[in-house]
Order: sequence, then structure tokens, then C-alpha cells
Amino acid sequence: MGASFVPITVFTVLWGIVGIVCPFFVPKGPNRGITQVVLMLTAATCWLFWLCAYMAQMNPLIGPRLTSETLIWIARTWGEPY
Repeated sequence: MGASFVPITVFTVLWGIVGIVCPFFVPKGPNRGITQVVLMLTAATCWLFWLCAYMAQMNPLIGPRLTSETLIWIARTWGEPY
């Protein structure tokens, strides 16, 4: 299991639009610069958070912890002797 090209591209384009294109459409006013910086920082941090969460699922450090009873039930359900 590895990284897929499609989700990385889709989310990079999505947050790229929010961080690069949207600041150009902020209406003029006294807080225009702050709003533009907020959009850029939001896009960068949300993209980075998504990337870390996506990459963490590729090779999880901790697997599910199942009790003995659950394992026996799974073995019986799947038809394997225990």
C-alpha cells in the first residue's frame, strides 16, 4: 500500500486554490492584507495536516488490539480452526 497520485493531486490543487487564488478575490478594505495572510496560512496548515494524516495511514504504528474472545469469534466466523 502506497501513496496514490489522485488524492494527493486533488487535495494539493484544492488547498492551492484556497491559498493562492482566493487571496486575489478578497475585497479591498483596511484588513485585506490580514485576510489574505489568513487564507494562505489556513491553506498551508490544512494541507500539511491532511498530508500527515494521509501518510500516517500508509504504515500505522499501532494495529488493532483484540481480545482472545474476539479472535476466537473471528476464527469461527471465517471457518478456520482455532
